[in-house]
Amino acid sequence: MSDADADPDAAADIDDEVDGEGTLSRPASERPPYVESTIIMTTVRVIAPFVLTLGAFVMLHGASSAGGGFQGGVIAATTVVMLGFAFGIEPIAAHLRNEQLALLVLSGVGTFLVVGFGGYLVGGNFLQVSGYETLFHNGSKYSIELVEVGIGVVVSGVITGLFFLLGTGVDTGAEETDTDTEPEADR
Repeated sequence: MSDADADPDAAADIDDEVDGEGTLSRPASERPPYVESTIIMTTVRVIAPFVLTLGAFVMLHGASSAGGGFQGGVIAATTVVMLGFAFGIEPIAAHLRNEQLALLVLSGVGTFLVVGFGGYLVGGNFLQVSGYETLFHNGSKYSIELVEVGIGVVVSGVITGLFFLLGTGVDTGAEETDTDTEPEADR
């Protein structure tokens, strides 16, 4: 028996305070109930590290074999989606704040841009990674892998952010406008 069964009002208050700095746009009473399943939770606990490892593997081997940053980023983001389905979106979202996801995306963009503009520093053009061979052995290979990791980090951050946004709802402010116009329509 969970805490939500014991006191529904207390569970709603906890759900509304989950993100800490703001409120979720959809109140807990309007969200579908979270149902705990021991089988799903145990399965996700076991396979989540392997899925995340697979995502990292696909990201890092995109330059020399099948895979790449986009595919690896999607697989890595799948780990967060699985955890959200198994343990509830709000508790997982509480651990990964918007600022952290934005920092993740910006670090991926920064990695991509550093490698890209670094091509100018080694005498080439933007993303001309052959110039890195003059700096160190297999420089072009490692620079391409860095680009793939940057793309993967951006993709995983965006997909995770979209999952949290769709899972917790979007506050458009339309409800307040609708309630303000109803009394005028009745007049």
